[in-house]
Amino acid sequence: MTTTEPVQYPPYGAYEADCPARMAVDLFANSWLPVVVYLLRDGPQRHSELLAGAGGISQKMLTQTLRRMEKMTLVRRRRYAEAPPRVDYELTEAGRDLLVPIYALGAWVERHGPAVTTAMDGEPPG
Repeated sequence: MTTTEPVQYPPYGAYEADCPARMAVDLFANSWLPVVVYLLRDGPQRHSELLAGAGGISQKMLTQTLRRMEKMTLVRRRRYAEAPPRVDYELTEAGRDLLVPIYALGAWVERHGPAVTTAMDGEPPG
């Protein structure tokens, strides 16, 4: 069994709320953000391609997620001067770097997901 030693960070203020790791948790708290990052891993895509690839996301939620990601500098929105107008989205360097923890979580699920699912069978939610 491989263990990874946690990175030791210096204290950040008087409260745990000051810890910058909370930003990472907030990123993954939006369940669609990691999905969109993963969908964009191979290059730019149009809104309609992301909508079809995500499966289950509404057009409104995808638009909100993309706007939030753009504001966070995780994606770049590119608008082409064409008729009809064409827009695509691509990951920035920060967005591409998010693939590292996404792949790590995927590997964790591959190793431990079946056991967790089995353990949770029959358990009431929450």
